[in-house]
Amino acid sequence: MRIPLSLQPGRLLRQDINHLRQRYISDWTIFNQLIVASAVYVFFTNLLPGITFASDLYVLTGKQWGTVEVVFSTGLCGVIFALLDCIKIPFLPFMAWALIHAGWMHFILAIINAHDWTMRYVTTFSTEVFSLLNSIIYFHKAVQELQRAHDDLSFAAFLYAVIGAIGTMLVAISLSTAEKWRPLFHRYVRMGLAEYAAAISIIIFIGMPHVGELASLDRSTLHVSKSFRPSDPDRSMFFVQFWHLPVGWIFAAIIPGFIITILFFFDHEVSSIICTIDRYGTKKPGGFAWDIVLLGMTTILCGILGIPPANGLLPQAPLHSESLMHDEKEEILISVDGEEKVEHRDIKRVYEQRWSAFLHAGAILVFVSPPFQHVLGLTPTSVLAGLFMFMGEQSLSVKYLDLCAPILYRFFYLLTPRSELPPLPEDIKGYQGVHLYTITQIVVTVVIFIVTLTKAAPVFPVLVIILVPIRLLLMNKIWSRETLRFVDAWACRKGTPEDDKDLLADSVNEKTGTNPGLPREAPGNV
Repeated sequence: MRIPLSLQPGRLLRQDINHLRQRYISDWTIFNQLIVASAVYVFFTNLLPGITFASDLYVLTGKQWGTVEVVFSTGLCGVIFALLDCIKIPFLPFMAWALIHAGWMHFILAIINAHDWTMRYVTTFSTEVFSLLNSIIYFHKAVQELQRAHDDLSFAAFLYAVIGAIGTMLVAISLSTAEKWRPLFHRYVRMGLAEYAAAISIIIFIGMPHVGELASLDRSTLHVSKSFRPSDPDRSMFFVQFWHLPVGWIFAAIIPGFIITILFFFDHEVSSIICTIDRYGTKKPGGFAWDIVLLGMTTILCGILGIPPANGLLPQAPLHSESLMHDEKEEILISVDGEEKVEHRDIKRVYEQRWSAFLHAGAILVFVSPPFQHVLGLTPTSVLAGLFMFMGEQSLSVKYLDLCAPILYRFFYLLTPRSELPPLPEDIKGYQGVHLYTITQIVVTVVIFIVTLTKAAPVFPVLVIILVPIRLLLMNKIWSRETLRFVDAWACRKGTPEDDKDLLADSVNEKTGTNPGLPREAPGNV
């Protein structure tokens, strides 16, 4: 009996390797100032938050992981992805085995074509909750940094820290809109301000505390390492003798390995799918299964080196894709009075290349060296708080699908008078269902966020995965088919369970002569 194509093990992996061979050379042929600006932006938004989280890791892991491990891991995994993208127990040996288990689990997911299942069952409901959760964590981290400033600094210095954090965020947001400032400044000046918005804001507020009377204020800066060696003084090199662990604990490490796999796989799939939707105009084939294999390899490598796992996927994250957006002229054939004519239209696309990922990851790897660590140590933590708020705002306000408003916009709809709300499709009677859907997403996200603050925090990826069957099996019994098609258009793509139901409903409507509703296939197909 012949195995169906969709069930053949390794099918997506073989396909991705062929795609990688076809596109690899062309990925290095595009290089311009926008790519450099994107690399600078991703450098700051990847490195500085990582160092901030390193201070927490240093305490939580008993000084086993610190700044140097986080920077080393972030840079190493980033370079690999840029090039190939896509009872008290010994902590490091146990974590090494957890990451080794996570690695082979990633290999299995790639071999069994798990991406097909993600494309079929994961919908916008789950991905928006995941994105909103990340944004809340960013804002919460900003508040934590300001709380530390309140505890450690004088009141005057704390007030300036608040001003510096809010200023970093507002200047970055303001500069990111510079291209709309016409006729102010030359076009190239406006482009430069918009492309380097976050970097300019960060540099301004790093330097400002050293000017005038502000220089006399005490300040809290990033904690960095003074040498390229493990944070734990008992370790002399980046290598873990993971085989020195009782067999029982080796098998016990499968549990955290499974949780890490769920988190990494879901994060990878959501980021990769979003970055290949129609909005970004990508033309080259993707490599979902191959990226999962790479992710497994880098996870195992991090475990053996004794550094925290860095999934290396920020180069595929939506914020990075947004920074690579540019206008292109496209020729379209149209028919006018029976004659074919060429029409030129402006369209948005991203530069599909490897340079921005490689440059930013390589720069991070350079900052492992003590001289550059010292430079990082000049950064006030208030600037990091502002950067966190800027990243949270940016991730909330990106519109990924043409039929779906971002959750941030739908939250504002809750506060908008009914007479001022934008019109809905004819098949939706009112905003009640849309508002209830938005409130449900917010409540679910807050509940999961509260879990992340407790000792049960490691299981939060499982809670996010549970949302998938809840959306498909329960929510369609509460909300109308038309409302779900409006707020969760991704679920109605061709070949999904919702699409199957729509086919049946459309068939019934055709037989009865009733209105079939919206077009069956929503935009955003990959």
